[in-house]
Order: sequence, then C-alpha cells, then structure tokens
Amino acid sequence: MKLKALFTLALLLLTASLSFATDLADGSKDNPLRVMLIPADSGSSDITEDYRPVFEAITNKYGIHFKVMAGSSYGAVIEGMCNDQAEVAWFGAVSFGEAHKLCGAELLSVDVKKGQSVYYSGIYARKDSGLNSLKDLKGHSLALGDTHSNSSFNYTVAMLIADGIDPARDLGKIVLAGSHSNSIAALKEGRVDACAASFNSFEKAVKNKVLDPRQFKVLAKSEPIPNPPMAMNTNLSPRLKKILKEAFNNIHTMVEPGRIRGYGGKKVDRYDADYPVEQMLAALDKLAAVTPQVKEAMVEKSSQR
Repeated sequence: MKLKALFTLALLLLTASLSFATDLADGSKDNPLRVMLIPADSGSSDITEDYRPVFEAITNKYGIHFKVMAGSSYGAVIEGMCNDQAEVAWFGAVSFGEAHKLCGAELLSVDVKKGQSVYYSGIYARKDSGLNSLKDLKGHSLALGDTHSNSSFNYTVAMLIADGIDPARDLGKIVLAGSHSNSIAALKEGRVDACAASFNSFEKAVKNKVLDPRQFKVLAKSEPIPNPPMAMNTNLSPRLKKILKEAFNNIHTMVEPGRIRGYGGKKVDRYDADYPVEQMLAALDKLAAVTPQVKEAMVEKSSQR
C-alpha cells in the first residue's frame, strides 16, 4: 500500500508540474511572454519605457511578443516568476539569487557598458552632519530601500557588519523606505542622518537636481556588484530560451545606439547572455553575514517609533 501511495503521489506531482508548465505563455501575439521588472529607479517616469526598445526589437526580428510590466515590489517579482506568472523578469542580484534558489530562475543576460557589467552601492550623508565614516553611524538614523534590494539594503548592511556595526543594536533608528529614491528623499528631507542607495540612483538624483552635491557626501562605497540581471523561467521551452539568449546577445545590432537601457535607466552598449551564473551567485556569497535573523531584527527595529 505504501508503494502504491508513493506512486500515486509522484504521479500527482508530475501532473501538477506539467500543468504549471503549460500555463506559461508561448510568445505569440495573443499569448505574449510576460516580463516583470523590479521597481528600481529608471531613466524615465515609467520603467517599462526604458526596456520597450529592446523588447520591441526582439518582436520585430524574432516574432516573439512581450507584455512588459513593473512589479509592485521586489518580492512580487520573485513570486511572479516562481508562481509561473512571468516568463522573463528583471531582478536585482539578490532577488535573482532568491528566485534561483526558490524555483530555478535562469540567468538570461546582464547589461554591459564600456566592457563592464558592474555597479556600486553607497551610503550617503549631509556634509554638515559630522559623519565621516561608517563607525560614526552608531546612534544615528539610516534609511534603506527594500529588504530584497542588493544595493539599497543587502550590500549596505554587509558593509556595516564588516565595519563592526550591528545595525539593529547600534543604529539609533532604521527607516525601510522601500526604494532607492525614497531612501534618498528621507535624507534630503532631514528625516534621517544617512541613507543607502546605488551610485546610479545617487548620481541620477544629483543630475535631476533632487540633491545638491555641495550639501551631501559619500560615506562609503561598495566593491563592484554584478549588474541586476534579466532572468527567464526555467519551465520555458529550450527553443524559446535559445532564441531569447541569442536575441539579447545581438540586441546592439537591432537597436539604435543610445536607445539600449540598463540598470537605473542608464544607456548601455549591449547585453551579455553568456555571463556566468556562477559569477553572479559567487558575488552573493559575500552577503552571508546578512542573515534572516539580521533582517528580522532590522525590520523589527524599523517598526519602533
């Protein structure tokens, strides 16, 4: 009876997995591939507009259609991919790592500018704050982005821990602002003493005159972080996966220079669909100190008033 029961359970699981696979879109005009984008800062008022030229070019050349959507949160994009509600997604490095671990999300490509596929995280403060190093943050307030975010949370927290700071214990106040731009806004408005965000977001805020560079400074800059990647659902057909990789590797021949966008809405030169997933995941190993317990303690502290 036990053997029969195990066989029945295995059959049910196989049937369920097959039914999930058939729920995926096929890229036809009537059933376009669903693309979900994490809600990071973009170069336009609508992040989907940054990526529209890329996906339109793939449609024109390969006949694969897309429906591009901005996710409501990092977690929502992870859930979308792992619940087979998206065939393609743009993640941060950390959120990709989570989706890869949860449901086998596969690396599709990363953007490349001047031969590099990296960016940086930073912690910023007012120049008149008296803060000159990370150690000076003890007893002070800090704004961060989404807990799934690489550069506005995870790398920042790892930097603090490496400098001997226990964020939940040593910081005076933690504000989880939800995004890079909200974190920067908290600093600008004087609600916190320092904030965390990517250098792309900080530079964009300066460029758009949101921040006056004469009034703010960089307290710390991270090591190079792999650019946020495009990923694809592991249940996609081998044929579609192959076409998508080929398309992203050749996108620079299909889109006019200056219209290819990458992380933070920046103009990039091309995409690399051969970027080693091992290199992406190895970078995440450096975040081992940011344990679930560390995050939980910080979330709890952020709820204190």
